Amino acid sequence: MNTLLEAHPKSEPAPTVPPVKAKARRNRLPRMALYALLIAGALEALVPVLWVLSGSLQSGEQLYKGTDFIPHPFEWGNFATAWNEGGFSQYLPNSLLYTGAAVLGILIIASLAGYALARIEFPGRGAVVGAILVIMIIPLPASFIAQYKLLITLGLANTRIGYILVLIAGGLPISILIMRGFFASQPKELEEAAAIDGASLLGTFWRIILPLAKPGLIAVAVIQAMAVWNEYLMGLVLFNDSSLMPVQRGLTNFVSADTPQQQILLAASLIAVLPIVIFYAIAQRHIISGLSAGALK
Repeated sequence: MNTLLEAHPKSEPAPTVPPVKAKARRNRLPRMALYALLIAGALEALVPVLWVLSGSLQSGEQLYKGTDFIPHPFEWGNFATAWNEGGFSQYLPNSLLYTGAAVLGILIIASLAGYALARIEFPGRGAVVGAILVIMIIPLPASFIAQYKLLITLGLANTRIGYILVLIAGGLPISILIMRGFFASQPKELEEAAAIDGASLLGTFWRIILPLAKPGLIAVAVIQAMAVWNEYLMGLVLFNDSSLMPVQRGLTNFVSADTPQQQILLAASLIAVLPIVIFYAIAQRHIISGLSAGALK
């Protein structure tokens, strides 16, 4: 009997997967599916950009055939034609001026207003926030006539400063709410400590609060810079002089039936978006942190 038992030893239990490894394995599949979905979305967004880049370096004949994705040869002269015939040497500096001045004005006003709405108790504060939300609901084109009449009354129609003031007014509502949420998320102990040391409210804001608001300021700057740079309709309404037009005006020079040069239009489009893409690439790491810290409250 003992011999039989020794000949057939007891079978050992099958090794079990540790619970931690099993859980990690179950979580891996949804994560891989999410990554695949994100990669597919990125490729979908990247393909049109690559197509514009490819078309801008092709000849008109090669572009209309649509048989080759890689240009041969590279037609770098398309960019020179777009720059000279499209008037980008004039429109591009205009947009740089408008964007820089409007974003600076928005940052100054939105930071002060956002701090006041977040920290200063005054009658009607809730009504002010509600009014800002109502203004955001109104479509911007609905205010074109009123803004144009106001600029005519002030003698600012067909002027750079009038256009910049309109851009600032259009970007303030969302910017104020973002900065208000950002300031409201900051601890009040910093301001209380500064007040004990004898700092004024404005001094506390300038020396302590504003440096901490850098992520929120950069997020607002990027959002408004993209909005101002891509603005065209308001410039078309307010300006009678084409020399004052923003860079988007240059793109319309290649859209008419008299100039069916699609490869030049694609090259002009790249010239128009390049400055804002560079700005976004430099500041993109601050956008998420700024928006998450300044979530609307």
